[in-house]
Amino acid sequence: MSTPFPFTAVVGQDDLRLALLLNAVSPAVGGVLVRGEKGTAKSTAVRALSALMPAVDVVSGCRFSCDPHSPDPACPDGPHESGASAPRPARMVELPVGASEDRLVGALDIERALSEGVKAFEPGLLADAHRGILYVDEVNLLHDHLVDLLLDAAAMGASYVEREGVSVRHASKFLLVGTMNPEEGELRPQLLDRFGLTVEVAASREPDQRVEVVRRRLAYDDDPAGFAARWADEEAAVRARITAARELLPSVRLGDGALRQIAATCAAFEVDGMRADIVMARTATALAAWAGRTDVLAEDVRQAALLALPHRRRRNPFDAPGLDEDKLDETLEEFAGPGDHGGEGDDDPDPGPDGPGGPGGQPEPDDAPQGDGDTAARPEAGEGGEPQPSGGAGEQSPARAAEPFRTKVLSVPGLGEGAAGRRSRARTEHGRTTGARRPRGALTKLHLAATVQAAAPHQRARGRSGRGLVVRRDDLRQASREGREGNLVLFVVDASGSMAARQRMSAVKGAVLSLLLDAYQRRDKVGLVTFRGAAADVALPPTSSVDAAAVRLESLPTGGRTPLAAGLLRAHEVLRVERLRDPARRALVVVVTDGRATGGPEPVVLAGRAARLLAAEGTASVVVDCESGPVRLGLAGRLAGELGGTAVTLDELRADSIAGLVKDVQGSRRAA
Repeated sequence: MSTPFPFTAVVGQDDLRLALLLNAVSPAVGGVLVRGEKGTAKSTAVRALSALMPAVDVVSGCRFSCDPHSPDPACPDGPHESGASAPRPARMVELPVGASEDRLVGALDIERALSEGVKAFEPGLLADAHRGILYVDEVNLLHDHLVDLLLDAAAMGASYVEREGVSVRHASKFLLVGTMNPEEGELRPQLLDRFGLTVEVAASREPDQRVEVVRRRLAYDDDPAGFAARWADEEAAVRARITAARELLPSVRLGDGALRQIAATCAAFEVDGMRADIVMARTATALAAWAGRTDVLAEDVRQAALLALPHRRRRNPFDAPGLDEDKLDETLEEFAGPGDHGGEGDDDPDPGPDGPGGPGGQPEPDDAPQGDGDTAARPEAGEGGEPQPSGGAGEQSPARAAEPFRTKVLSVPGLGEGAAGRRSRARTEHGRTTGARRPRGALTKLHLAATVQAAAPHQRARGRSGRGLVVRRDDLRQASREGREGNLVLFVVDASGSMAARQRMSAVKGAVLSLLLDAYQRRDKVGLVTFRGAAADVALPPTSSVDAAAVRLESLPTGGRTPLAAGLLRAHEVLRVERLRDPARRALVVVVTDGRATGGPEPVVLAGRAARLLAAEGTASVVVDCESGPVRLGLAGRLAGELGGTAVTLDELRADSIAGLVKDVQGSRRAA
């Protein structure tokens, strides 16, 4: 087994280390979500935490880690009688993004269950993580059905496996820790709220600290065991401090004054529900225990708010997490009791001697820092941080987007087999049952009626004598299900001079922003191609980060001629490359234009050819007609005809519009 990087050797990242340690002291805090760029010690710190967690006593031979002092009465390996128990280290279980449902919750042997009535159950990762840590790297990329299972287990403290009336239940209480890079997409709000605390991490810009990061990482890579041995005393000190804080935790007093500050803070920042109040109370109590105190102070409430509230204040996916610290201090001061001290202007409350991790240095990244990280989600900037457009005659500064609105559903026709989502019809592992087939590989979803029908004619030949059904492997039938998939929504936006009027471009950006919000909710990938002047640019390659597309849209300048053909050809190239990377994901091209084409020889003819090229490949498309004014040429409608798609005006795009309902976007030569 490889030697993990010591927790106390991680450089910087005080908030990350403190949040992890508070959950080690009080698992009831509810876990940690770590957001930040790559190469910032996210995974390293989480993996190192498990070495500091106190050992747990388990019933000997129990695969579900039952507590010998309070065994689970419904444990599949039970009932447990008082007897042998043994301590073991707390586990850290990693959930891969591509894990199957059976790997997460466990697998039930359906054949034995039907023929013998035996619940032959193989535990999954939720059983392994019981009374330990469940770690999900890149949690924002986790499939929706796995997210749903995680939500259920986190809410109920138990995992249920159901297979056609045969069920298994076991306890599953774990510390949920997730890491994510926001550039790759955001989390569903339901899962985001399940994390008790959240921290933002970034690589230090201090040269001395970066030097120390590299020095420690190189020393660890050269001799992991020797490096860990040099930090053994610091690790032992932090481990002992966690144990002492756990023992002190029941004695910590959360007074009425602190509770009023917590409630007032949550109300002032308009967080949804009551979970934030409860998490803040538990976090403030853990902070006091970590500092060796039995009373919760205002500084504990302040630090708890900074960790528990930022991710609960978001109203849409484009809102950056954060908290107004001046407003926080004003609220705490307003509701401070007579004996309260701290909180006001205390930007760095001391959580205990030698900082969050106790004596010695602190954790460090799993990879050398990556400089400024991936810049895909940020517009190019010149001096002063202002967006620098690519040039062109008549160029104008970016217009602000109008207020977004709820859009009508645009979907790809036919039946796909892409990644699970909420846009177009698809064959999926989850959804309504539409038929049965022989399983290819392991059986995951049993079609009971079809299985019984297949086995029934052979019962006499198989010598059936009792009431049970004699089932063979060849009798099993897999349920065919239909659900929804996520698509690649590629926006092709006209940013030419004909679109440059401020009010008009503001409305166009508002419409695209509305469609981006819809794509976020439907779990789509998005891409952005813009055309103006003499060429078309890929402003954002296909990505799951919808907010990155919103950033690029906001900084989009306008001006110049209208190279419509170049925009359509660039979209064709983007789709060609993306089909090689993700062939199962179907695309929907949304062209936002007034339909004009100028610049170069025969621009209208070239645009028609480019449109027919997309149509010939069966690409589903919709043209958002941005033409305005009393005289309309209908050019966008003609373009939609060339594309084999549908044209819709900005007004018709609204879900509350009285115009005709926008249904499937028809792809050229595509069978419905």
